[in-house]
Amino acid sequence: MLYQFMLYFSEQVPGGNLFNYITFRAGGAVMTSLLISFLLGPWMIGALRARQGKGQPIREDGPQSHLVTKVGTPTMGGLLILLGAMGSTLIWGNLSNPFLWIVLLTTAGFGLIGFADDYLKLRGGSSAGVPGRWKLVFESIVAICAILAISHHLPEPLSTTYAIPFLKDVLLPFGLPLYLFAGLIVIVGASNAVNLTDGLDGLAIVPTMIAAASFGFIAYLVGNAIFANYLQVHYVPGTGELAVFCAALIGSGLGFLWYNAPPAAVFMGDTGSLALGGALGSIAVATKHELVLAIIGGLFVLEAVSVIVQVASFKLTGKRVFAMAPLHHHFEQRGWAEPTIVIRFWIISVILALIGLATLKLR
Repeated sequence: MLYQFMLYFSEQVPGGNLFNYITFRAGGAVMTSLLISFLLGPWMIGALRARQGKGQPIREDGPQSHLVTKVGTPTMGGLLILLGAMGSTLIWGNLSNPFLWIVLLTTAGFGLIGFADDYLKLRGGSSAGVPGRWKLVFESIVAICAILAISHHLPEPLSTTYAIPFLKDVLLPFGLPLYLFAGLIVIVGASNAVNLTDGLDGLAIVPTMIAAASFGFIAYLVGNAIFANYLQVHYVPGTGELAVFCAALIGSGLGFLWYNAPPAAVFMGDTGSLALGGALGSIAVATKHELVLAIIGGLFVLEAVSVIVQVASFKLTGKRVFAMAPLHHHFEQRGWAEPTIVIRFWIISVILALIGLATLKLR
């Protein structure tokens, strides 16, 4: 919005030309989303607490300590993240950019699914929300729409191919059906992986911000022909604008963390976790760094794999590999303090992000 306005009046307004620079608008997006989160946070948390009464239902088969320490905490705090990130993006982003709208709508779509899930949990007073199969169906519909829209705006031969990390000028060719399936795994998988990670105060939001910062950097480089050519990565015109959205995610994430830091005053709920994962997945597809997301978001992958392994092992052998899944609950059962788990997982996220960013140069 500001971009279009300042572009029109750039010659009349001193400093108006600064809005031509993505880096300037990304900086503005960070500060604006952070400010929105700080301003709306107390009011929103109060409103959620008043409406939800007992707060988020705590799963009875989880760590028993949570039934004491986390009971009564309101959920749906993801609304605060989404309002800050999406509002700031609409202010600072180039609204004529198709990739920006695709990612925004994908984020909103997954956010609505998460909101419905949180709402049903609260209404039923249990941890059972939208049935898993229906949730997967709705997520798949949103993801397929996003993939088709992204593919339509990608230049050939990128529209139905995957780039391979560490290899230059190598594309893995897919037909459209297989490309849709692969993209579905990326976006839906990322969404649910972030959702599984969101189990301790501050655990999911910081790795999400780390991934957003990494993909903001990737989007800026991939969307710049000079930088893309220098790094020998595939140039995707228009994706640089996604750096503004990633910056807005960082700002709103920081604002949310202020209230989600232990002991949390609010949980993001599925409203936030599904939306954030969907956002990261769609950005990875748009920037042609789908496989790099598995590295940068490796913590989310580990959490999801731990659940898959636990379920498969129990069904096949009757034995559990972990004391409890997802992985962070395993360490809780082993006696690790919650802050220890959270901070160590943050450190792992930073290391994985650095490895993922190294793929830009090591080719």
